[in-house]
This record gives sequence, C-alpha cells and structure tokens, in this order.
Amino acid sequence: MTTTTPPLDPRVIALAHYAGRAVLENVLARHGVTFQQSVTLRLAAVADGPVGREQLVDGVVGALKNDPAEAHSAIDELIAARLLAPAEGPDVRITDAGRELYARTAGETAPFSARIYAGIPEEDLAVAGRVLSLITERANAELAEVAALGE
Repeated sequence: MTTTTPPLDPRVIALAHYAGRAVLENVLARHGVTFQQSVTLRLAAVADGPVGREQLVDGVVGALKNDPAEAHSAIDELIAARLLAPAEGPDVRITDAGRELYARTAGETAPFSARIYAGIPEEDLAVAGRVLSLITERANAELAEVAALGE
C-alpha cells in the first residue's frame, strides 16, 4: 500500500495546528497556564517594555480570533497570578515571574519543536511559510468581510 501526500487543505492545516497545539498545551498544563494565557504572556514578553492593555488585547484577538472580553479576562488572570502587573496608566508589564515562566515553557517546548521540524528541507519550510502566510492573510480578509456583514 502506498501513501500519497494529501493536498494542502483546511483539514490538513487544522490537523497540523491542533497536533502542535496539543504538545504545547501539555507543557502549559504542567505550569497551570492555558493556551490563551500563554499567547497573552508571549506578547508581553516580546514587547520592549510595558504594553498598553488595549494593544495587548488587540494582539491576542488578532492571533486567536477570540472575543476581546476573553482577552481581557486572560490579562486579569495573569495579573492575579502575578505574571503580569499594572504599569503606568493603562499599560501592563510582564513580571519577573512571568518572564521566568515564559522562558521555562519556551525552553520545554523547544525540543519538541526541533523534533517536529527535523529533517524538513529549508526550501520546503520556506514554501510552507509563504503559503500559510498567504492563507492567513486571505482568511483574515474573509473574516473581516463576514464580520462587516454582521454589523
């Protein structure tokens, strides 16, 4: 029996996404962090300093396509856990504990990611990156159009 490579379609993309996300969520669960909290914490960790709360919400909503209220809730949960802290005005900043947790979970997932991507030629990864970026761009445009129809 021979197997053929399936064409790139929504199911193939979803299966890859959820398989990788499951690996990450297993690591995060050991630290009591949800996927949404992790995305929120990452955005704060890679910022050059304190970040506006609304800017952080916009980043989470843009990444996860969720409701802004859910993003605000994740920020509040991270503040309650002392992984984020209020800063000047409406800004929030990552705490030392938040930065340590982000570094720890990133470090724990790195070996899994390395094994997942191992042996895939750079040219294939570049093509996949271009294709997935284009799909994301088009899907975001469609989402905006659908949202506008609902207004």
